[in-house]
Amino acid sequence: MRGIYVRRRIVSIEIGLFAHATEDPEKVVRAFRNILPHERVEEVPLHKKRLKGDYGNPIIYYRAKVTKPDILEDILKKMGKNLPQCDRDLLNIELERRLDRGNLYIRLDKQSAYLEKYKICNADPIHLKIRFRTSKINEIRNICKDLGMLS
Repeated sequence: MRGIYVRRRIVSIEIGLFAHATEDPEKVVRAFRNILPHERVEEVPLHKKRLKGDYGNPIIYYRAKVTKPDILEDILKKMGKNLPQCDRDLLNIELERRLDRGNLYIRLDKQSAYLEKYKICNADPIHLKIRFRTSKINEIRNICKDLGMLS
């Protein structure tokens, strides 16, 4: 039964983050891996693309897309379990603003993720785009509550 609920409700999670010239790429990858369930890390391939900043500085863009229902559920449950209460409250209040056509956009603090903690932030974050099968806010709110992401 596990995963069937998610399969019907959640399509995918896209994860993206940057490693700037001043950052250790290995630590950025570790921050990414820390938001995944530890036993599922190897099942989520991370793709990297080398970019250049405005002043020619090297930047690495990492991205991953998760579509397996049981991994989707595990990621979101881990997020719900590890987000501080104040961030779950903030998501609840800002849910409508963070939604666009059935996509929920969340930004997690990269530094906190490296330390295996979760924190909502806007500066230099890990970008998550959670794509739902529905675009109805009440249905998305209920799914997020079921997974522990909202209070």
